[in-house]
Amino acid sequence: MSTAAERLADIRNRIARAERIARRPAGATTLVAVSKTFGQEDIREVIAAGQRVFGENRVQEAKAKWPELRAETAGLELHLIGPLQSNKAAEAVALFDVIHTVDRDKIAGALAAETAAQGRRPRLFVQVNTGLEEQKAGIDPREAVAFVERCRSVHGLTIEGLMCIPPAEDSPGPHFALLKKLAREAGVEGLSMGMSSDFETAIDFGATHVRVGSALFGAR
Repeated sequence: MSTAAERLADIRNRIARAERIARRPAGATTLVAVSKTFGQEDIREVIAAGQRVFGENRVQEAKAKWPELRAETAGLELHLIGPLQSNKAAEAVALFDVIHTVDRDKIAGALAAETAAQGRRPRLFVQVNTGLEEQKAGIDPREAVAFVERCRSVHGLTIEGLMCIPPAEDSPGPHFALLKKLAREAGVEGLSMGMSSDFETAIDFGATHVRVGSALFGAR
């Protein structure tokens, strides 16, 4: 069986190769290691292999794992990649460096209030439901550009980019292309898209952040 260090090296090599093929600068893509459902010991192996950027789906799970891990290792960056409820906004602002899942005005308002109260400003992405799936979080793509503008003008938030999770049964390329188009129209540069099965395709479409879990940590 491969080690965490071997799996991380393989993913980094694949990212670098995808960047070369897409004629993008080396290092243009940030690898977010998705550690949801994995315990501290699994995460420590990946930290020891050199990874510093991690993603979690739930505020409470991250709160239970990451303060201790951060106390052990300096320079870790934590991303919230799962849905955020407004009643968890205070904890999310306190814990996360980047939040990928801003998707409605209630959340934007709660984050604005908490950033003002705490004096802490996580970087923010707007999640777009490119497949219009009823069970999935994210704003309607037809409303995304206007929502980014409201985040700025009404809520006083700085939006760094957009995020999507294409439907599992769809080819991801058209969804990545749509997200890139919306980001250009909204005047943001960040593109959080691509997971274990399709991150190389996402890099070809301009992903700045890829969220890789199972290919790095193994099956959940």
